[in-house]
Amino acid sequence: MKSSNIPWSQGTWTTTPVSAREQHDCLIVVAEHGSDYWEKTLYEFEHRNGHALLAAWEDSHAIEVTFRLASLAELYDQAGVMLWHGREQWIKAGVELNDGVPHLAVVVTDGYSDWSLSPVPEWVGQEVTIRASRMKDAVIIRARTQDESWRTVRVARFPYPTGKQAGPFLCAPTRAGLEVVFTRWVHTDPDTELHADPPAEE
Repeated sequence: MKSSNIPWSQGTWTTTPVSAREQHDCLIVVAEHGSDYWEKTLYEFEHRNGHALLAAWEDSHAIEVTFRLASLAELYDQAGVMLWHGREQWIKAGVELNDGVPHLAVVVTDGYSDWSLSPVPEWVGQEVTIRASRMKDAVIIRARTQDESWRTVRVARFPYPTGKQAGPFLCAPTRAGLEVVFTRWVHTDPDTELHADPPAEE
């Protein structure tokens, strides 16, 4: 597998965070209190003020974002990767704190949002990578820690061959002061098969 780092400076924020600084090749970001992405379903509100650092994304590459979980401490603190086609067509995939437990969380939105959750209490304090690779009309979302192999999180419809962007995101719907350290943002080889791990690094 051949990976290519994406410079933090290459992305553009959807909503400017409280602060964002580079340190030792990492990007350290502080989220605004009340930041989130959600469209209508169940709660009937539209939140479009989350923080996503986006750059162009082509089907010839998978996208991977790595970040540290240590700072996720309050309800709905979240970070991961945002896949973006428009204000009402996007997917956010990452880790979200729910009822005191970190969960793998994916929100798929096409006019309306849905939300899937899977608890990962064993991931507390670890460094996590979220991966997205588009295949046909769908995106395959996988996740791992530095000590584990890939697990498939979700296959979701994302039928946009062009006009896509992707990159790190974070939101802090319920509190001020969430600071997330992103350690890696790369393009890499795409998935070749749903029921097989991504290509191994050379």
